[in-house]
Parts: sequence; C-alpha cells; structure tokens
Amino acid sequence: MRSLSILVHGASKVGKSWMGDSTPAPRLILDAEGGSRFTPSKKVVWDPLTEEPPKASKEWDTCIVYVKDYETVLKAYEWLNQSNHPFKSVVLDSISEIQQRCVDSIAGVNAMRIQDWGELLRKISDSVRKFRDLTVHSKNPLESVLFIAMTRQVDNKWRPYMQGQIATTMPYYVDICGYLFMDTDDAGNVHRRLLVAPHQNFEAGERVGGKLGSVIESPSVEEMLNTVYGEKKEESK
Repeated sequence: MRSLSILVHGASKVGKSWMGDSTPAPRLILDAEGGSRFTPSKKVVWDPLTEEPPKASKEWDTCIVYVKDYETVLKAYEWLNQSNHPFKSVVLDSISEIQQRCVDSIAGVNAMRIQDWGELLRKISDSVRKFRDLTVHSKNPLESVLFIAMTRQVDNKWRPYMQGQIATTMPYYVDICGYLFMDTDDAGNVHRRLLVAPHQNFEAGERVGGKLGSVIESPSVEEMLNTVYGEKKEESK
C-alpha cells in the first residue's frame, strides 16, 4: 500500500503551505491560517458542515476547507472516513492553529483549567491518529496525510509547536517528521530543504529505512512517495 503520514514543522514563511500543494491530487486542505490563497494549484472551496464533498473534476486539483472552528475539522474527518470521496491526500495547515481552535471550543475566551488540558490532549491526540489512519482506510485509503506545524525552541531543540503533551507524542505518530528550512548558496540562490534525519538541534526522523536520505532538496510529497515506493504505475483505463 502506497502511503505516508508526515509531520512538517518550520519557521514562518519557509514554504510549508507550498509543500502541501505537492501532495497527490486531488487533495483536501484544511486551512486554518489562510495560506492556501497563495499556492498555485487550481482550487475549489468546500464547506463540510453543509455540503457533500465536490466531485472529482479537471477544473480543480485542490479542495479548500476554511477552518474557523474545531467542529469543521471533525465534520471533514467524518466525510473522509466514508469511502465516497475523491481525495488522495489531506493536509492540515496548520495543526498548531487547529489545536487552538480546539482550545476555543473548550474554554472560549476563558483561561484553560487544569481539567481542560486533559480534554485538549484527548481530543487532539484522537484527531491526529484518526487522520493518520486514513492512510490505511479499508475502502478508500489516502496516499498521504500531511500535518503542518509551527516550530519553537524547547530545551535547545526546535520542535513542532503544540501545546501540552501532544508536542512530545505527535512525532511518534507519523512515518516522517521533518524540519523545513531555507538557505542561500554562494550565488545568492535560495533553496528549500527538508531535514528528515535525527538531529540534536531539530526534531526530525523517519521510519522508511533511510530511503529519503538526511536532507531532501526542494521537497515534494509526491516525489517522497515515489522514492519510498517506486514510481506510481499508470492506472488501467
């Protein structure tokens, strides 16, 4: 079965949302930050609270769900857990902001109480694992599930920016945890790179047998799938 679950974290404006556009199409983007407005793919907008998923069409390759509340995320998952949808990938952009939507649903404008933190952990952990498990769905498995996260430095190491215990456990849930960064060569050209090997200063790692190397140049999820599983065969007509 050809599938990958991926967690990518990185600083602001390094291209995380653009990497979401590299997942196999047709793709679903759960957009909690508005970054999908600037990616180059052809788009359609969907509201899972009021509509069925759009039918596959040559008119679009990216379906956008604007996440304004946590209920929208849960409803989108319900549709994905059914077999009758056109998507090959789902991107949660960002899981850091989606967690904040969950905080809003629990506490509103009030401060989180001690018991609220336990509820938050249960809800986010459950959602992350359910979305991840769509890669092994019995009837309509996804080729990729990509979680995009902000990053922050904790104990001298850059880690996915999540609140509470999920910050520690989430990298273990996925096949690949990568740190996305940009640097400039001697000629002034800017390069986007994804660190996927363990590093003392950055949370990263994978369980695909080292097939991706340590650092991926110009990372594309489609190409990562091809590297791990081989080129995708053309579907018979």
